[in-house]
Amino acid sequence: MLLSKTSEYGIRAMLHLAGVGGDEYVSVKKISETLDISFHFLTKIFQQLAKSGLIDSYRGPNGGVRISGSASKITVRAVVGALDGEDLFSKCVLGLPGCTKDHPCPLHEHWIKSRSAIEQMMSEKTLEDVGADLRAGGYRLKAGALWSED
Repeated sequence: MLLSKTSEYGIRAMLHLAGVGGDEYVSVKKISETLDISFHFLTKIFQQLAKSGLIDSYRGPNGGVRISGSASKITVRAVVGALDGEDLFSKCVLGLPGCTKDHPCPLHEHWIKSRSAIEQMMSEKTLEDVGADLRAGGYRLKAGALWSED
């Protein structure tokens, strides 16, 4: 697994928001229940995403979270960067310090190619792109169930 649970859940939650679309705030509790993610863990993830400016949050009876600005300007890579930093796109797959072309680990050349492809895909895919795919149907954001706006 290349992504941390924080990034996995953060991406899923952001894609859910993009799939719902609009400017309305969505309850964190509702997102937690819909995606089957711990409410407390999801709250911490949303705090990080708010701190990085990717979401807006609103407290109160009609409060919740929504994507900040346009989903067409937020990439999947931006979500990963906000939650886990840039290590996925720069560090050795085996976690060895100083892994370079001159001092490679056994997987260095393979990982460089794979990492580049992953980074490109995450940099090209916006929340709007994937949100549109979700609305079109046939995809899921939790175990055993296709995504729906409900």
